[in-house]
Amino acid sequence: MIPRTTAVFALLLQPCLAQLSPSLTGDWLLDAKPPAATLHRSDNNQNLTLSNGLLSVQWRLAPAVARVSVRDEPTGHEFLRATGPEASVTLNGVVYPVGGLTGQRSSNFLAATEIPSLKPVEKAFRLTGTTDGSCRERFPWKRNAGWISQSLQWPPQGKEVVFTYRGPDGSPAQDVETAVHFEIYDGLPCVSKWLTVTNRGTFPIMLDSFKLEELHTTEADADVEDPWRFKVPPLHVETDYTLGAMSNDAAQIQTVQWTVDAAHLTQTNYGNKSLCVLNVAPPQGPARELKPGESLTSFRLWIMPLTNGEANRNSLALGRLYRTIAPWTLENPLMFHLVKSDIASCRAAIDQMAATGFEMLILSFGSGFNLESTEAAYFARYKAEVSDYAAAKSISVGTYSLLSSRRINDEQDVINPKTGKPGGIAKFGNAPCLCSQWGLDHFDLLQRNLTAAGFRVHEHDGSYPGDVCAGTTHPGHKGLADSRWNQWEAITRYYQWCRSEGIYLNVPDWYFLHGSNRCSMGYREDNWSLPRAMQEIIERQNIVDGTRYKLPAMGWMHLPLTQYHGGGAAATYEPLDQHRADYSLRLASLLGGGVTGVVRGTRLYDSPETMAEVKKRVDFYKANRAILDSELVPLRRADGRDWDGWIHVNPTLPTPALALLFNALDQPLTRRITIPLYYAGLMNKASIRINDEPARVLALNRSQEAVVEVTLPARSVTYVAASAVLE
Repeated sequence: MIPRTTAVFALLLQPCLAQLSPSLTGDWLLDAKPPAATLHRSDNNQNLTLSNGLLSVQWRLAPAVARVSVRDEPTGHEFLRATGPEASVTLNGVVYPVGGLTGQRSSNFLAATEIPSLKPVEKAFRLTGTTDGSCRERFPWKRNAGWISQSLQWPPQGKEVVFTYRGPDGSPAQDVETAVHFEIYDGLPCVSKWLTVTNRGTFPIMLDSFKLEELHTTEADADVEDPWRFKVPPLHVETDYTLGAMSNDAAQIQTVQWTVDAAHLTQTNYGNKSLCVLNVAPPQGPARELKPGESLTSFRLWIMPLTNGEANRNSLALGRLYRTIAPWTLENPLMFHLVKSDIASCRAAIDQMAATGFEMLILSFGSGFNLESTEAAYFARYKAEVSDYAAAKSISVGTYSLLSSRRINDEQDVINPKTGKPGGIAKFGNAPCLCSQWGLDHFDLLQRNLTAAGFRVHEHDGSYPGDVCAGTTHPGHKGLADSRWNQWEAITRYYQWCRSEGIYLNVPDWYFLHGSNRCSMGYREDNWSLPRAMQEIIERQNIVDGTRYKLPAMGWMHLPLTQYHGGGAAATYEPLDQHRADYSLRLASLLGGGVTGVVRGTRLYDSPETMAEVKKRVDFYKANRAILDSELVPLRRADGRDWDGWIHVNPTLPTPALALLFNALDQPLTRRITIPLYYAGLMNKASIRINDEPARVLALNRSQEAVVEVTLPARSVTYVAASAVLE
């Protein structure tokens, strides 16, 4: 089996890995020792630069603070074409710029010789000081041993600089302090930004809203006429203010906006329609009254340059981003969703999980378990008879519960501002307001009951999707203006508490940056009413498509052993022994994608032969866990006409590449398949092993690809491992 190469080569390959240095590869995605973040001040204290050799951000400090460069170092591309305020805050209805320089003659570009002549933005907050230090954790993370490498850094290694400003003298904002924070990380071309607004005065002040970013970037288009669709600059832009979606872009479509620049009158497009200003602000609120001494911290923003047109490279860059700023997303336990919740069924499932190597039991939707019970004895019994029993076998237990996609009552639900009544405003029709008394009590109840039951996983369905509420009697918000911000704060506080307790989170929305572990890889419930062979093809399509913008462990798939949304016997795997081959191939797809999946039913096996097949797939996954949980590069997308497959790559591992080649057809296939090994850090030649065959050395072409001829048996998966050649 492939695993035997790992133990043999682990020590021997260290010298090879050490050679993957910038001087050899010139590629930050391959560098074993990434460049460290630095902060540099010029001798006359006129300029400050954050850099890590991959991305640099430079500020002019006098006569006011303004960014004067955002530069992609490997290419030399300058993203900033014009200066502006560093942020803005709206206080008591008045918009105040924060820092900034103005007076640029042309907004096409900012010449270094022009910077000294720029003037401060009028009536803006003025700098009072700067501080710097190392990156700090956003919230505590309790790791789950066995699911994830203990060597992952948290907080990320890097540098932070904080610019502190005070409101204009003589204005109502003169005693308001706004701190603008920036972080840059070792080995990652990414900068993060956020604000902290503090009332240093003696009277309350209303923080109506803020704008975290207004970055005037170089245009991505050079069209005089209007193209069918305007491009935006090659930047990945992400915030942790996400509202109700399973993908990053959809989750913050209201928060991140690319707009035209009305002042940029010398651009190539004749109508001045290029999308060349990045605006980042909450769509509503926070509408927070800050009493003397009180602060509000904004959401965070991350900006990372991408490579135009290189989908694989950009996908790998996103993977590195999430490894750095949300390392818990690499937690990848093998989970079983049990559709029963009586004690005997739970213990029987735990026994089967222990026999096959599964690691997490979820009392699934429809199981009958009630996480909202108020009976202490109920949870005490589950702790003693289920959670403790499972823990003795190194298995974690948890449960499903529903939040937003349901109705409570007229007093607790979100109120429609048009009607003054519930209904017609929530994403799911009706939903509880998380700042109603029910909402405040609900999060306390969840924390108390999860703790009492000893549960280490929570599948939280229907998470907060961004609903507004016009209610004025809910204790957690005052009215419409602050309802969205306060509800978002409530749910993110809960997820961060789970992260600090080591509670794994399945959440069907993009809350990764607040502690969630997983959302859908590709989710359409009707798919699981299709015949088994069709489910298999669609599953692998979803894995290839979903890992374009997330790590494998960040997405779940579904393996319904019992009927789910119809389809009858053709769509299900029970009785398992009768469908053992199909069951095994589905496990190979899921585990081979690093997508541990949601295996859902009443049991994992029904015969010794089925148990052996499940255990074989699990053992293979665990023996190769590090590489299978690593980033995925598609080889051929599944279409039911020929072979399909992918390759996992990670240049830091002894076995840095593992490809999986699937044949879903009923006849064998012989193919010459090109396997890209550049992003595995393998150069010129590689040791290739197909399944359990002896390894052989192959020369790589100029693109660092290996070409292998392989026969793929009918209805099968074939493994191809690649590693460095030991001289």
